[in-house]
Amino acid sequence: MEPPPPLEQPPRPRSHTVTTTSSSFTANLSASSSTLAYDREFLRTPPGLLMVAEIILGLLVWTLIAGTEYFLYPAFGWVMFVAVFYWVLTVFFLIIYMTMTYTRIPQVPWTTVGLCFNGSAFILYLIAAIVDASSVTKELDSHNYNSWAASSVILCLCGYLLLCWKYIF
Repeated sequence: MEPPPPLEQPPRPRSHTVTTTSSSFTANLSASSSTLAYDREFLRTPPGLLMVAEIILGLLVWTLIAGTEYFLYPAFGWVMFVAVFYWVLTVFFLIIYMTMTYTRIPQVPWTTVGLCFNGSAFILYLIAAIVDASSVTKELDSHNYNSWAASSVILCLCGYLLLCWKYIF
């Protein structure tokens, strides 16, 4: 017995219309990435001045602590982590704002990112200041007292600057 012949289907009519779509993101990205903008005036605005103050005070905090034997006390390891981590992030955000990178990436909700950054930095700076202040002891042979006491005051100032940034701007 022979198998039945295969059923042939009639050919489908083909459309000669081709539809293409393009992404505006790639077009905008390639058009805007040819030059790097620099906004020098940002440093003269209140948010720019607060960022520079945060960078200077943050650098001062972790320099004061790094110049001591902080590694012998676990609490100061936490303070050092917070100070260095948020110092690096603040420098990163300053570069983003000065180069106007935020205008090239409109998909990122920069206001929300700034709010989350400043809110988390405020809370962690406050915790680090409390940990720092409660860990400072005045011992007769301790030459770290002044550095640690100053760092806890400066951490409070950094937290205050972040609070100003968060609620004023």
